Amino acid sequence: MSTLWLIILFPILTGITTLFTKSHKIRKILLLICSVVHMALTVFICQGSITPATESWFTTDALTKIFLSITSLLYFGASLYALTYLKPDEDGDQPSALLDLSFLRNKNAVFMGCMHFFLAAMTLSIVSAHFGLQWIGVEATTLASTPLIYHHRNKKSLEAAWKYLIICSVGIALALMGIFFLAMAVPAQVEFFTPRGLSKFAGYLRTDWLQVAFIFVLVGYGTKVGFAPMHTWLPDAHSEAPSPASALLSGALLNCALLAILRVYQVCAEIPAVQTLASELFVLFGLVSMAISGIFIMHQADYKRMLAYSSVEHMGVMAFGFGLGKVAVAAALFHAICHSLIKSSLFMLAGNILSAYQTKKVEKIHGLLRTMPVTSVLWLAGFLAITGTPPFGTFMTEFSILKTAVESRNYLFGALYLLFLVLVFVGMLTIFSTMALGKKMTVNSEGQPIDYKELNLRKDGTIYEHPLQYITPIIFLAAALYLGCNIPEPILQTINEASAILGGKAL
Repeated sequence: MSTLWLIILFPILTGITTLFTKSHKIRKILLLICSVVHMALTVFICQGSITPATESWFTTDALTKIFLSITSLLYFGASLYALTYLKPDEDGDQPSALLDLSFLRNKNAVFMGCMHFFLAAMTLSIVSAHFGLQWIGVEATTLASTPLIYHHRNKKSLEAAWKYLIICSVGIALALMGIFFLAMAVPAQVEFFTPRGLSKFAGYLRTDWLQVAFIFVLVGYGTKVGFAPMHTWLPDAHSEAPSPASALLSGALLNCALLAILRVYQVCAEIPAVQTLASELFVLFGLVSMAISGIFIMHQADYKRMLAYSSVEHMGVMAFGFGLGKVAVAAALFHAICHSLIKSSLFMLAGNILSAYQTKKVEKIHGLLRTMPVTSVLWLAGFLAITGTPPFGTFMTEFSILKTAVESRNYLFGALYLLFLVLVFVGMLTIFSTMALGKKMTVNSEGQPIDYKELNLRKDGTIYEHPLQYITPIIFLAAALYLGCNIPEPILQTINEASAILGGKAL
């Protein structure tokens, strides 16, 4: 069996096994095993030792290596975090039967099983070369991740899950129309309906249909990416999902949909007239996304929703970079790596805070430095990283994109880009400082005295924090810091290769 098939099928098999496993401990072991195996297979693929089964179905180019590595790494980190985050289900570890679907009563069984299916769907969307197969992968991510959002099974999570399912389904339908229009632009001599197959015959493609196809694909998949104004599902879904799922939704899922757009843009980049239209649309959606997210962050009362709007902003930053072209393309790809590491860390840290304080309201939390010192220090470090403060990698990427705008004499776009970055920085600074500083909380969100004994209070007055609650954020934030100071040559080479595929220049 091809390793590319194995990396897709293995999470599916472990997911099915998880659903019908009655032991919570075994389910957690399966979750960790799946993440380790997936990382090992990813390493083999990224080393180039695996040959695709057929050119018409799979690809292992530089774009695949970047996004597959991000997804595998984030899934491993989320799995580690989930080991302590997920508690045994109150319904009990009951035996499951296929005919009566009794496993649906166990929230953790459904959650962990869908985590495996979610990984398989994201992997399929990343390694797919065929435009139709990639669409199936992106659609599968919607179906697999919806139960993750509904994990808490309350009114708000149900509303968020339905909003996510309906809005993203409409977007995916538009993307499918875009795939149909793309097929109409293809001449008869094209052998493979893949980016590489179409690029070989770029001179024979029907530019009018190709332009229409990109518009539909950008709006359709852009709904899943979180581009404004199609982003309305994202704050609710990321806010209501458990933190391990939020980390994957923001750090990995958005990248999968973005890659689907880039695959079509890869073809558009071969035709100057079409590339011009695509670039202008990227810039438009990028700046609008940054503006809207900045406005909502300025007056945000929910810190998980704040992180969700931050994801909208950063996807806008990437779109703006792709639209500018040249070095900004490589900077946008590098930004995707840094953003995924940082944002997934912040959602895990938000999970720590939510577990301790049982509220997502910013005004109900202060004095984190006094009660949760490890989480709060990482929380503040994450703020510096996500807002592009030097020497984190996000500073270099955002500066490179701004530099490209200035060198291209797009002064208005550059000024708006800088303005929106400052707007987001000020809004997030207010929220993060409010939560971290001040006196220790004495009452909870309901006005009742906090019983810190139930939170494993230490003698020094701080809450005990399990190492698995912060080890992943430490590693990811340290990686983002290291990448800002020194990009390893293999990573830099892969980014430059991916940039060349999209018509950009080396970083």
